Order: sequence, then structure tokens, then C-alpha cells
Amino acid sequence: MLHTSTLLPALIKLIAWTALSSLVASTSAYANCENTDIKPGLQQLFSKSWGIEYSGERFQSSANTSINADNASTLSLKWAYGLSTDQPRSYPLVTEDTLFIGDGGRGLVALDKETGCVRWENNSIKDISTSIISEQVDGRTLLIFSGRRSGVHAVDASTGDNVWSSVPKVHPVPLFSGSPLAYKDTIFVPISSLEIGLSANPFYGCCTTSGGMAALDVRTGELLWYRPTIEKAGSVITGKHYLFVEKRGPSGAPVWGAPMLDTQRDLLFFGSGQNYSLPASLTSDAIFAVHTKTGEIAWVKQFTADDTFNMACTISIDHPNCPSTMGPDVDFGAPPLLTQRLSGQDILIAGQKSGDVYGINPNTGQTIWSTRFGRGGPLGGVHWGIAANPELGLAFIPISDIPAFPSDVPQAPGLYAIDVKDGSLRWSVEREASCQERSCWTGLSAAITAGPNIVVAGAMDGILEIYRADNGEKLWSYNTKTEYDAVNGLPTKGGTLDAHGPMLAGNLLIVSSGYGSFQQEAGNALLVFSTAQEQTP
Repeated sequence: MLHTSTLLPALIKLIAWTALSSLVASTSAYANCENTDIKPGLQQLFSKSWGIEYSGERFQSSANTSINADNASTLSLKWAYGLSTDQPRSYPLVTEDTLFIGDGGRGLVALDKETGCVRWENNSIKDISTSIISEQVDGRTLLIFSGRRSGVHAVDASTGDNVWSSVPKVHPVPLFSGSPLAYKDTIFVPISSLEIGLSANPFYGCCTTSGGMAALDVRTGELLWYRPTIEKAGSVITGKHYLFVEKRGPSGAPVWGAPMLDTQRDLLFFGSGQNYSLPASLTSDAIFAVHTKTGEIAWVKQFTADDTFNMACTISIDHPNCPSTMGPDVDFGAPPLLTQRLSGQDILIAGQKSGDVYGINPNTGQTIWSTRFGRGGPLGGVHWGIAANPELGLAFIPISDIPAFPSDVPQAPGLYAIDVKDGSLRWSVEREASCQERSCWTGLSAAITAGPNIVVAGAMDGILEIYRADNGEKLWSYNTKTEYDAVNGLPTKGGTLDAHGPMLAGNLLIVSSGYGSFQQEAGNALLVFSTAQEQTP
């Protein structure tokens, strides 16, 4: 899963944005926010996980959102907040009066939901890359999230004070990209590896690590168990180059996406990525089911074999660290989801970067049906996340199909609605590309969100749209690629819509616009839209 970015340009951008943010904050940032109450309300939470519910359906019911097919067309911009990064990678947690989100190089911020004014901010963790989730621990609410390199963190939601930080010692170079999930006394943390990028160095011996799923104690961050995707990563010496650089494998199979929790079966479901080096393993490009108490595997099902790829291959297929039998890089970056067929039977649905979508028996891992949309490739196919509406028996599949490797299969960027019982197509919206460049490509890479008879999707060309869930009719559209007068005074503009995607909460629609990775349109706008009527608890 290409959820990585070039480190040096990102560092330069981070320094520039941090300096600009500090300058503005010292002058006019809080001119209208002097009377903002620093204490957030914590009685009503609009999501339990990255997937809204533990099931991962990314479905917000009418109990938690008043935005629906009848009033979506009335949405208007309520306020914009200028983020301190042009690669926003955080997904908000919303309460009755507060929006918690990671603000790039600035840290974690608690924003007044009505005005966008800052209640409190925590400047100690500046690489937040996941959704913000919460858990009740000993009478207080903890905010839990991961930093890309800094590990997993717990912060007091009332004050912003640090409670604990943890870097699970599972291998030397962990990377935290997928959002954690908290349930009762345990936090489940997906882990990948920096070796995806380190492989670009020809003097680096690729590769020895694997991805996996860690379970931490919610009170302390202590590691309870770890399930690697490859039991003996790097155990085979496969050769040398430059006389002394040793090649090893199998490696890779990172876990890029959030896990999904089945509370009835006590199982976690998650997907794995491609192998980084030869030999290929049987657990790359696979869906795992593991027991929540122990991490023991209930079943694992591989969907694409021999997919071996790393960042060295983007430099040259002749790079000494690029596998000699390079794969297509079509891993599972998007989390699977658990939903029900209208008959009442559970079904696990997983979308792959190949463009394939699978209906899976959650008890056995057996494939019930499969279908394919578009061409697929290293940046999708299905890239960040699918959604489902259990009331309609539909799943919604965003297809990126960003230009990548040559292929005879036509690109088909757009949104597809399928019947969860058999994978059959119910409707589709194919988005026509205005150019072949990544900065204006019209595919859907970001995760999408479903609501009461609506689907909200953000495209790489910066267009945010809402469709009727039952027939695909477009109800509302907004071009986020513009400049904004931000409530915090920071110069603010929108760009590519990518990564975690939109959030529905009450009468609000929330999205981060601008994702400057992979030659896409950079921006730093946190946008909050609203309908006229507030959602009552």
C-alpha cells in the first residue's frame, strides 16, 4: 500500500508550515475566540472507530446524523480551519460541542464545533496520522491515536494532557499508518514497516520485517500480544549485491488499514499488504481473522499470490532491491467491513487495490462472491476505504484507478453500488477525468462515508459530492479547491481529497481538503459544512 511519501520534501514542507503557523498565531489567530470554553463536552460521541461503528461499515445512521437525501442539497460552508500541514492525515472525533483532530506539525487540537475556535491544544505529538478514537478509563475519557513514527498515544480529552505513549517493540522500524481501535480494556493497533521506503537505498539490505496487529493495555499502553503477518520474517538469505549487501526475505505484508471488530465472534478482521522482498509469503495480500484475546489466527485467506514490490521499484526495476519478479502492488490498504445481507446473514466485504471486491464468509474465510471494477494498480482500485448501508443491503465501492503501470484494462474511476448478497452492480457513477495528471485526476482514492440514503465521496480533483444511496442520483457538489478565510487566520486553501475521507456528525459534514502526496494537489483546509437544523441528541 503506497501510504508513504518522500521524507525530505515532507520535512521541508513541515518546517515551512510550522513557521507560518507560529507567525500567524502570534498576530491574529484567536482574535474572535477569547471567550471560548476550554473544556469540551464528552456526553455524546458520533463515532466509535475509524469505521464509525466497530463493524467498519462507515455508516452513520439517522440517530447520529440529520443529513439525508432530503436536505443534503442545503449544505453550506459553516467554517474553515487552516491546518499546519499540506498532507492532512487525521480523521476527527466529534462530540456534542467539540471536534478533535490532528493538526499536522501543530499537534492535537480540540475545536469548538460551532465556531472552530481552539479549546485546547497538545503540541507534544506532531505526526498524527490516524483517526482520533476514545475510550472510557477509570472515569475519564481518553483520546487515542497513532503518530506516523512516534507510536500510539493516549491523551485526556478534557484537558489535552498526555496520559501515556507507546512504541510497541515488535521490530526495529515500525510505521503507524492504520487507525487503532479501542474496545473495553484493549487497543488494537495496525503496524507496518519503514522498510517500504528504506528499500530505495541500494546499500540497505532489504528486508527483514513484517507488518502485524498489536494489542495494548488501554491504561498503560503495555503490549499484550502481537500477531505478525509473517511468522519468521527475514529468515531466508536470498543473495547479495555490491558483494556485501545481504538480501533477505520473506518480508513486508504490512497492515495499512484499521481493523474491524466482530464483538459476537470475538474476532478482529484486517487486511495485509504486498511482500517487500522474495520469497513471497502465503499471507501477503490477504484478509486475516484473529482472536481478540490472544491474537491467534482463526483463518487467513490470500487473494493475490507472489505480489512482491517496494519503493526501490519506483526508481528502477533494475534497482538491486527491486524484486526480480516484481508484483503489481495490489494489496489490501482499505479495511474490510462486516455487514448483513437482507436475509440476516453476516458477510465480510473487502476491497483490494486490484479493483476486486470480495464477499467473504466471516466464519471460514471462504469467498462467497467476487467482482471487479476498473483497472486497479498501486494507487487503487480500492485505496482507502469502502462503506455499506445495512438498511438498503448495499455496499459502496470507490475506485481510484489513478494512472500508474501500463495496462490493457480500461480505467474506470468512480463510485459503484453493489448488492451485498451477491456482489451484483446496482448503480454506478463513472467520473470522467479532465486530465491524466495526478493533480486533477477524478478518481476516488479517499475513504467514503454512508448516511441515511446518502453516500459522501471526495475525489482527487477536490470535488466533494453526495449521492442518493438507492439510485446514485447526485444531490450536492462542492469544489473544495479554493482559498478560504480560516477562523484561525492561517492562509488556507483546499486541494486533493484523499486519505480518511468525510465524517458525518449531527448536521455537520467534515472533511480535510489537500493531500500533497504522490504528486497530488496540496492544501491545508479543514472544512465544516452544515444544514440549517442541528441534530438533537
